[in-house]
Amino acid sequence: MARKIGFDREQYIEMQSRHINNRREEIGGKLYLEMGGKLFDDMHASRVLPGFTPDNKIAMLERIKDDVEILVCINAKDIQRGKIRADLGISYEDDVLRLVDVFRDRGFLVEHVVMTQLEEGNQQAEAFIDRMGRLGLKVARHRVIPGYPANTDLIVSEEGLGKNEYAETTRDLVVVTAPGPGSGKLATALSQVYHEHQRGVEAGYAKFETFPIWNLPLEHPVNLAYEAATVDLNDANVIDHFHLSAHGESTVNYNRDVEAFPLLKVLLEKLTGKTPYESPTDMGVNMAGFCITDDAVCREASKQEIIRRYFKALVEEKASGLDTTQSDRAAVVMAKAGIKATDRPVVAPARARAEETGEPASAIELADGTLVIGSTSELLGNSSAMLLNALKHLAGIDDDIHLLSPESIEPIQTVKTKHLGSRNPRLHTDEVLIALSVSAAKDENARKALDQLKNLRGCDVHTTTILGSVDEGIFRNLGVLVTSDPVFARKKALYQKR
Repeated sequence: MARKIGFDREQYIEMQSRHINNRREEIGGKLYLEMGGKLFDDMHASRVLPGFTPDNKIAMLERIKDDVEILVCINAKDIQRGKIRADLGISYEDDVLRLVDVFRDRGFLVEHVVMTQLEEGNQQAEAFIDRMGRLGLKVARHRVIPGYPANTDLIVSEEGLGKNEYAETTRDLVVVTAPGPGSGKLATALSQVYHEHQRGVEAGYAKFETFPIWNLPLEHPVNLAYEAATVDLNDANVIDHFHLSAHGESTVNYNRDVEAFPLLKVLLEKLTGKTPYESPTDMGVNMAGFCITDDAVCREASKQEIIRRYFKALVEEKASGLDTTQSDRAAVVMAKAGIKATDRPVVAPARARAEETGEPASAIELADGTLVIGSTSELLGNSSAMLLNALKHLAGIDDDIHLLSPESIEPIQTVKTKHLGSRNPRLHTDEVLIALSVSAAKDENARKALDQLKNLRGCDVHTTTILGSVDEGIFRNLGVLVTSDPVFARKKALYQKR
């Protein structure tokens, strides 16, 4: 069964590229375009706007790529604290290199990386700068400016932005992107505009931030899903009162942009001698709101994303021993949306099976709405059992047929427990898929089951215990959307390995 679509991808690509070109003409000269969110793999947007593909933004830029240069920035403090991109499970510095590779593979010019908020003594950041240099990348160092962003006189001076190294870009449209939020994209763009004007080059700034969507209502679920996604930043959607005052039109922006706008306006005036913007909304070029084709589909998808974010916060707090600040914020967003955790269809069935058996359980909702349960057994963990059950259902294989015989599982268990030091003999999802692949060489049912792996992408799963890192990685690679109750499988252990 095809999944419901609520967003027109092709319309978005055409409309967005045209609008960016229009903004370039309005600005004149060189345009530094700050890209909020993920440029290449925007998983959040693809979940809340069904039909929006993770590469939508880059596909849009491909329409005008001969004019585009990409500037990647990374916060030195994120390197120092070892920040991880959660959806990919890799560090921010590794993601910078991955992004450069992806952009270059698609024909984009990307030569420069900007290291933002670099301070003396950050050896990890300096080591990464050296590494990038050996890889042929040009790195510009940007320092911490005292009083940023309030001290505008210092910022727009040789002792402020003037101390930052200039990335010598060559194209008229420079897209500023980063592995994640808080990377210093705005400061990077402003620094570049400052240096361009010092060199006599006309340059301006605009922002491309997908969320919140400015022309949707304040508490539309799509916008609330953005709040849920940024509970760690404590962002909130607000009415852009600057836009309302200047244009008599009610639009939505987020609190940090609205709070910072007066200072940003002053900075732009000091940098360029003028400002083309009367509001944060004016600065934006986002056309996503015009490409929603089925509001009901996007509302429901966004509500599900809000619940997923709530469970994610609960698990992170449990795993890291944190207080409940983030999950409390996510709970407030759920309340705004009028939903509760059990409105996620896979939650109640998984919990019911766990209650019935006294062991961890899981449930998956397939594209046609079918719910498939997985129970813990001596041979299989609940996630592995659920995975096999789902593949059998999709392949039309009878429940009584064993895709993996106990005889094929036992040798794997022996290697795990007797030679690899594992205390848990049950097969993880990766081991199940390997065993299934081996069986497929001789067994037609196993081949049919493997052929159905592609149909798990986008399916929702809930487990009653926190996933181990192996299962988490497998589900991520399969494109399965997993939530978990904040409970460890080994309840009495102080050290919990994920």
